[in-house]
Amino acid sequence: MFLLGLGSVLLRTELEVPQPLPKLFSLYLLIAIGLHGGYELSKSGITLDVLKVLFLAVFMAIIVPIYAFFILRLKLDVYNAVAIAATYGSISAVTFITAGSFLNSLGQNYGGYMVAAMTLMESPAIVIGLILLTLFAKRNNNSHIEWKEVFRESFLNPSVYILMGTLLIGFITGEKGWKAMDPLFGVLFKGMLAFFLLDMGIVAGRRIGEIKRVGIFLVAFGVLLPIFNALLGIFLAKLFGLSKGDAFMFSILCASASYIAVPAAMRLSVPEANPSLYVTMSLAITFPFNIAIGIPLYYVFINLLWG
Repeated sequence: MFLLGLGSVLLRTELEVPQPLPKLFSLYLLIAIGLHGGYELSKSGITLDVLKVLFLAVFMAIIVPIYAFFILRLKLDVYNAVAIAATYGSISAVTFITAGSFLNSLGQNYGGYMVAAMTLMESPAIVIGLILLTLFAKRNNNSHIEWKEVFRESFLNPSVYILMGTLLIGFITGEKGWKAMDPLFGVLFKGMLAFFLLDMGIVAGRRIGEIKRVGIFLVAFGVLLPIFNALLGIFLAKLFGLSKGDAFMFSILCASASYIAVPAAMRLSVPEANPSLYVTMSLAITFPFNIAIGIPLYYVFINLLWG
């Protein structure tokens, strides 16, 4: 469906998804994965395996923006390097959902606690990015960081809030709650995902012309860094003994980049950075790459290692 939407723009069919339905699709998907993740977490409980996954999630969310920043500083100023590094330190919920659907189509499962891992990886990159900004930027004397707003945006932005809230509800209500919600948030899930991916394909297609503005260095960064992050995630997953399904979903989280929460925070906190760089890279380069090539590519690596 993503490629269908992308093709509709390239072929100038004037296909559109009526507004504000895309926002409804986003809200639906976040609620669905939060409730289902909470339900799965209630079944598994807080075990050592769960704690290992959550630890790895926070670890990657902290180190990715740091080394991404220093790579980007080879070509960019501090402000744009911070904004892009933070974008790639966070995750894409839609890529996660698509990967989960891919895995289910192969008859394989992953732990519901991966949703909790995804939620934990949403925000740390924003804080790390602003710490890097404080350390390396020569800002004007009158400029300062509104830390209250930064933390608010990091931990109470709508996507994090709804994910954490529905995860908690799913965990508390358990099987009884999930059975009550299943007709809407389970049975209809794939259909709603198809609509959402169609819209994302249209959005990405409309931005594809902006790729030439970011230059070859950033295009290469938008493809190669996700691959490196995925491989690092796979290595850590193998080292810590994660299951095959969990390793795949963890690698997807490591490889994806934010195009909602972090760009919103960067626009607020780093106005010196150019949004057309970090939004275009995450939405028009990394997101399509992960959907079309990355997901099957990472699965092949994991299949080779896990068998």
